[in-house]
Amino acid sequence: MTMMTTTRRGLLGVFAATMVTAAPTMSNAFGILRGAGDVRRIRMYSGRTGESVDTVYWIEGEYIKEALKEINHFMRDWRTNDATVIDPRTIDIAAASHRLMDVNEPYMMLSGYRSPKTNAMLRSKSRGVAKNSLHMKGMAADLRLKSRSVPQMYAAAAACHAGGVGKYTRSNFVHMDCGPVRTWGG
Repeated sequence: MTMMTTTRRGLLGVFAATMVTAAPTMSNAFGILRGAGDVRRIRMYSGRTGESVDTVYWIEGEYIKEALKEINHFMRDWRTNDATVIDPRTIDIAAASHRLMDVNEPYMMLSGYRSPKTNAMLRSKSRGVAKNSLHMKGMAADLRLKSRSVPQMYAAAAACHAGGVGKYTRSNFVHMDCGPVRTWGG
């Protein structure tokens, strides 16, 4: 009987120690992004450049610097070839949304980073481009999936409660950013 109690206490102690060790990983994640997992992967391709990225960028609470550099280059402004540091929270939102939709297909990235020059040009052609777009800060991505509708993508991204989500049904894409939590679009 004593041995059984000691064993049970020992197991409970090991379990408690494991939970304390895991706590920093969970505390670094926000909202449903915990659903992105202890291993986070992003898969995207660009119809503009023909490039693709398929990389694990987070393992057990740590971002992988080399993977983030690859993502920064991939998400550069294809018009000017300018790049910036993409806020990893934007990638987290895209990865968590992807997992929620349970798809294997990579995202088609329409727009990641935009230089001020590109943003001004696009703004002159469309009322839908914000003057102070989070794209210029490396905090946004416009994404599309062939296998999921815009409303499905929008719902998954909005379920993360982690940033801005815009629905652009006529243009067939969803905007995801790591700015304030808000939604828009029709």
